[in-house]
Parts: sequence; structure tokens; C-alpha cells
Amino acid sequence: MKTENMKTEELLERLSLGRERLSQIPQEARLVPKGALPEQEKQEEDVDSEKSSGSASGSAFGDYFARTAEILLMFLEEYDFIADGGLQWASLEELAERNRRLYSDVLPGSYEKSYANPAFAVAELGKDFGQMLSFLAAEERSLIAFAFEQDVQSMVIRLELFLEIYQMFVCAGEEGALPDPAQVKETLYWFASDYSEIMLEKNMRATFDWKEDFALGIIMDSDLNDLRYLYRFGEYISENELRMARYLNSLPEEKIALMADTYTEGYRIGFAVTGKDITKKKSVNIRYFLGFERVVRRAVENFRRIGLESVIYRAPQSVLEGRKLGKNGYFGAIANKQFEFDHEYDMALFYDKRYVNHRLENYRSALESVKELAAVHGGPAVIECFGENPFAPETKEENLRLNEEQQKLSVFFQSKAGALMNEYVKGEERSFTIIAFPVPEIGENFEEIFDGVLKLNTLDYQLYQGIQQKLIDALDQARYVRVKGMGENRTDLRIALHELSDPQKETNFENCVADVNIPVGEVFTSPVLKGTDGKLHVTKVYLNGLKYLDLEIDFEGGMIAEYSCANFDDPEENRKYIRENVLYHHDTLPMGEFAIGTNTTAYVFASKFGIGDKLPILIAEKMGPHFAVGDTCYSHEEELVTCNPDGKRLAAKENEVSALRTEDPEKAYLNCHTDITIPYDELGELTAVCPDGTEIRIIENGRFVLPGCEELNRPFEEA
Repeated sequence: MKTENMKTEELLERLSLGRERLSQIPQEARLVPKGALPEQEKQEEDVDSEKSSGSASGSAFGDYFARTAEILLMFLEEYDFIADGGLQWASLEELAERNRRLYSDVLPGSYEKSYANPAFAVAELGKDFGQMLSFLAAEERSLIAFAFEQDVQSMVIRLELFLEIYQMFVCAGEEGALPDPAQVKETLYWFASDYSEIMLEKNMRATFDWKEDFALGIIMDSDLNDLRYLYRFGEYISENELRMARYLNSLPEEKIALMADTYTEGYRIGFAVTGKDITKKKSVNIRYFLGFERVVRRAVENFRRIGLESVIYRAPQSVLEGRKLGKNGYFGAIANKQFEFDHEYDMALFYDKRYVNHRLENYRSALESVKELAAVHGGPAVIECFGENPFAPETKEENLRLNEEQQKLSVFFQSKAGALMNEYVKGEERSFTIIAFPVPEIGENFEEIFDGVLKLNTLDYQLYQGIQQKLIDALDQARYVRVKGMGENRTDLRIALHELSDPQKETNFENCVADVNIPVGEVFTSPVLKGTDGKLHVTKVYLNGLKYLDLEIDFEGGMIAEYSCANFDDPEENRKYIRENVLYHHDTLPMGEFAIGTNTTAYVFASKFGIGDKLPILIAEKMGPHFAVGDTCYSHEEELVTCNPDGKRLAAKENEVSALRTEDPEKAYLNCHTDITIPYDELGELTAVCPDGTEIRIIENGRFVLPGCEELNRPFEEA
């Protein structure tokens, strides 16, 4: 068996050989396969015809490989720079320039003519080759992260993939042709399949093993007043990250402690209120955005006092890791959200039943390799950011997308993978917490907004707890709730509630203050699907970083029956947009949650600064009634006994879909949950309707009218 040193030596030798071959590519003659396009000066319409059928000029392919090779050589040079200690002695200005250069080809202004842009690649190289080679260019960009981590193996396998594809074009070019697109696609397929196990094991180790401390070491050991530390992560660093770090460095220790303590105490309380034993756990996963290191350092110390070591892993950079526009891990600035959106479904190149089954086998194997660590993992503690300029993506026909069969496979994989993860990190034993803060890009009032959000995150939860109990007492009398919009809002919904067998001891709604979901406050339930019908409509909403205009979802029997929005001229394009980013390729989803947000202070605060469209769901859901499509809030925790502060047990912990968990778990859990909020100024009515027809008005024309809830209207009056 090879020793680790032998493996490392072999990998370094492969890296050296790959680098040598790569360095020759930009200087080699441009590939002009004579049989592919014999006349270089053809009329433009002839060239367009060739490209649309999947062929293009050999010089275009030569340009692709030369330019991509130069980018890869730059990544390798950065690897050397880091290995030689450059991050320690380089100036802030040099590090900033090096960082910008690494991302230069995908930054707005350059991306339009980058081969990482599928539209440009297809225009230059034809559809078949353009999509595949754009995928390759995007995948090779993951070398940036691996260079900073000095992960030679991950660098080598991607470098060798590029060289293998290049050699296919060289060999075909010698015969005056282009390679068979099917063979190129097969090479990409086997890359994804063969290295699935390696990457999954690497990711699982990063997810659960606190000794994998690349980021943790930077956070805990750096001089955080020396902002050069930000460039050690290997993420794109914009003015947002720099200004955030500077701002936090300017704050007194008491304020840093308040932020960190609110966050970590919320995590601890999340275990306590659900009756879970946190002393059984040894690790917590911190997810956050760069620039927030001073707070994270304090949080790491807090968690250690609780008995938890912090695991901090990078958001996925490779398609093999599950790269997404929505970041899950630690991350810096997104150099270009359109680039991320364009490559959201690159897996369509190789996503078939064989690959999915193979990946599931590797998924289990990877979890098995860390099962002891997974068993003592407590779950995520998330610091979200918000305030960036809202992103409305451009849809491109050149982008790879999952076909109908692949969409079904994606749903199947997520279901199986979710069940496997729950097997190793049991849902009934883990918890989480989420808190959010603005980034400087939110505007010139950043510091005032930041201070306001800090106050929101530390509101008096006891005040809200009492008011919310009055809401719950009224709602528990109801058979269903009627919700209607006003003005341009066309919402008209009936939400069916569970029948309480013992109203003195049971409740339908959880009294949520500020533990796992910070800030306060909301009351929420899992509706009965039968009898939940009607239209949900919002004029404008941002979900997971994407903008939706006139989003409409029709429910029948609690399940999504129809959906539309007004983002694009083509109705079918709107449906695809929602199916991919809200339904996550499911044919339908249930209404998994109905809630009433009570944080009118947050609503008025957002209106004052005009930042309502920039708020994360975490805060937006507290600013009006909201409805989640997907799993219930009690996914995988249905059997746990959960009680409100008044001692009443939550009776509404499942619906007709999650009730299938004992007989068909794949149908019971959807592995998604997206909250959609109706803002107060679009809300005409929210009424609890009792079994005898008696109506209890909760909200009218955007104001709370239930006796005992007058305090919730005070922020409106004081605005």
C-alpha cells in the first residue's frame, strides 16, 4: 500500500508534468482542422450556419484552448506564490491586484467575451462543443480554491481533464477534423463519475471534522486588523468584505460580544426548547460571509465553552461538490452572479440514472467514512448577509438545463441523499440557528442600518412571546384561516388547520421568538392539506437571491396546481424559472407552513430605509403572513414532543405528505422549504374562522385588530 508521502510525490510529479504540457499550449499553432471549415473567409451567414449545427472555425477552438490554458497557468502561478509564503509578505495592494486578476475573465465587462459564458462559447464554438467547453472552463475555475488550500489532488484531476480534452482536439485536428462530440461528452461524464467518490469523501471530511481547519486557522490566528488576512481564503474580495471588516474592527468589544452571544445563545436555546441534549454533540458548523471574522472568532470561543468545536468549510466551487448560486458554507463576494446562474445546472451534461446511483453509493460510503464525527455533529449555525444589489438573471438558451428525466433524477437523488444524511446526523438530535446582517453595499446609510438590524436581532422576546400567545389562543379556535390581499395583491386563500383533540393541552401554532430563527417573531403551523385552497400572490419578492415579479401560486388540496410570474415575456420561460428555483424540479409541492410574522418593527425599519427588496427571507418572513412550499418546519422531527412556553404540545407537526414517512420516505420529504411573504401593505384580511362559522379578525388592511395585539401597531404609528 502506498504511503501518504508516496501519494504526495506522485501527485506533485503529475502536477509538474501537467504544468509543462499546459505551458506549451498558448505557443502552439492554432488548431485549424481543414475538414471542419476549409475556407476561413466564408461569409458571415455561412459561419453562423456552421456554428448552429455544432461546428466552428478551428481558430476559435485554438483561441479557446490558448486562453483557457493561460488562465490555468495563472492559477498554478498563484499556487506557487502561496507555497512560497507570498501571502505573508505581499502588500495589501498587491494581494488585491492578484485577487482581481484571478477573477478577471468572469467579472462584468469581461464575461461577455469569456468562454466561461455559455452564450459566447456557443456563438464561437457551436452548440455541442460550446456548452461542453464552457462547462470545462467553469469547472477549471475551482482551481483557485484548491490552489489556496494547496490541495494538489483536486488541482491535478482537473488539470489532467483539460489536457485530455485538448489532446482529443489535437489528434482530430491532425486528421483535418474535430473530435466526435459524443466522445468529448463521455470524457466529461467519466471525470464526474470517477472522481465523485474522492470529492464526496473530501467534502464529508470538511463538513464534520473540526481538524480540517483551513478557514478556522485563518480566523483564529490572523491579526484581524491587518486586512491582508482576507486574501488568504482564496475567495473573491470586493469592497463589501473590506469595508465590513474595517467596520467591525471599529466597534467596541461589547458590541461584538452582543452579536456573537445572541447568535451562539440562540443555537444553545434551540436545543433546550426542543428537549435535545446538546452535551451529546461535539461540533457545530459555522456558515458565514467574509468580513465577519471578528464576530466569528468570538462565536468560536463561545461554542468551545458550550463544548462544541467549530467546523467551517468553503461553499462548493466545483460541480462535483454541488456548486450553486445560493452559497452554503463560508464565501466571499460573488464575482458575477450571472456566471453562477449560467452554470447552475452544468450537471445536465452527465446526469443520468447510472451516474445518480453511483453517486448515491459514494454518498453513503463517504458518510460511513466519517460516521463517528457525523454522530456528534450538532448542525449549522448560519450568519446570512443581505443588502447586495438585487439580482434579476438573464435566461439564455445556451445554458445547460436538466431535461424532464434529469429533473426526476434530481428529485430522486435529493430525497435519497437527504434520507442518508438524516441516518448519520439524526434530525431528532440536531438543531440550528440563523441570524442575518447587512453588507456595506446596502447603501450610504450602511452603519445606521447595521445598528438598526443589531437592535432587531436583540428585541425583547418576552414582549413578543406574550402577544404571540394571544394570537395563538385565537387561531387555536379556528377550523381554517382566510387570507386576502388588497390593492394589486390578488391573494385569496383558505388554510385548513388540524383539529385539536384536547385544546387544553394541545396547540396548532408554535410561539417562535428568537432561538433558531433570529430575529423575533412569528407563529407558525403545518396546515392540513385537504381544504387548503386558493391563490397566493405577491407583486414583488426575492427568494434565495432571485427576483420574482407578480408571483402567483394556486393551491388545490394544499398542493401547488398552477404557478406563474411576470419576469420574462415568454410564459413558459417564467414557469421554468419557478420550477427550477422554487419547486426544485418537483411536479408539485405542498404548503408546508403557514405563519404570521409579527415583527412590525422590522417592517417599518425596512420601509424607512427603502431596503425591503434587499432583506433575506429570515427577516422578511417576520414582516407579514408567509407560506412555505415544500417540507414542514418539523421535517424528520415529527415524533419529537415540542411544547410552547405555556406548556401546550404542538399537534400540527405533519401533513398528509410527511405522514407518508413510515411507508414511503421518498414521497414524504421534498428536501426544500421556501417561504413567501405577503407584506403588510398588500394584506387586506387575515381571519380565523371557527367551526360554528364565527369569525375572529386578526389583521385588517395591514393592521392587527385582535385585542391584546395593539403593541404590534405601534411601530406603524411612530413611523
